[in-house]
Amino acid sequence: MTAGRPVLVLRALGLGDLLTAVPALRALARAHPDRPVWLAAPAWLDPLVSMTGCIHTLVPAEPLRPLPAWAHGAHLAVNLHGRGPQSHRILAAAAPARRIAFRAKAVEWSWDGPEWDGGEHEVVRWCRLLEHFGIPADPSDLRIDRPDGCARDPDVTVVHPGAASAARRWPPERFAAVARSERERGRTVLVTGSQSEEGLCRSVAVGAGLGRDAVRTGIGLDGLAATIAAAGRIVCGDTGPAHLAIALGTPSVVLFGPTPPAAWGALVDRPLHREIWMGSAGDPHAGAPDRGLLRIGVGRVRRELDALDAAIRAPAAV
Repeated sequence: MTAGRPVLVLRALGLGDLLTAVPALRALARAHPDRPVWLAAPAWLDPLVSMTGCIHTLVPAEPLRPLPAWAHGAHLAVNLHGRGPQSHRILAAAAPARRIAFRAKAVEWSWDGPEWDGGEHEVVRWCRLLEHFGIPADPSDLRIDRPDGCARDPDVTVVHPGAASAARRWPPERFAAVARSERERGRTVLVTGSQSEEGLCRSVAVGAGLGRDAVRTGIGLDGLAATIAAAGRIVCGDTGPAHLAIALGTPSVVLFGPTPPAAWGALVDRPLHREIWMGSAGDPHAGAPDRGLLRIGVGRVRRELDALDAAIRAPAAV
């Protein structure tokens, strides 16, 4: 049972952002066993709350917008959103008794926090913040509960061609070529995406020679999690489903473009998460595919899928 004023955590970002914060969220829950952990994040992330096993309540929040009045007055508020000053001020406006955040020159109350390291892995960053304040956190504590009834089928390959920004979207015709190759190997291929990505997903399915039933769009976050949990592998860009694969233990091949895997790649089960990056960084929010991402060819992805299959078959992967 939890009682008393909550621990409020600000991370009003996306799917991958939530999943990379799970070790820090669990550390806060362990450090405050008699208090509920409230996560301030977009409402559409709610289906994942119970799967983390450490969040009591989701406080609907949008990036850099004030938090609702009912979430004010927490015992402790933690900024896992950014380095400030805007997010620091949003946290302070919620009037918690105590605050934890990275040091921001313009926000005096944050001066006891650690310095920000722009080259740090996203998972390690938030664990280091808590460690600075005496809260032990394990960066490898990334797994979430699998959805009920999701037995893994090794003959299913999920292809997820979408991403929030064009900079991280590999060309659809290349995803189609990879999907076609998987189909020719006798595998069931599913193409996933949001409702707004239906056209993209259908174009990939058509290019791969797949039927309409291969397209899984608009299935919600819980449906996406169930689909990835039940798959034998996933091929995608550096986006939310890549982090779902890590969290659910589903083998993956992930294509990195503007952001290196050293910042957002897998920290656990390394042989089962193959990462392709051509060594050049860029703007992850750019309006066109990253040049480094475009240097990744279909043949390279196929080779990584072969290497992934070998890792899955290896005794250490069992």
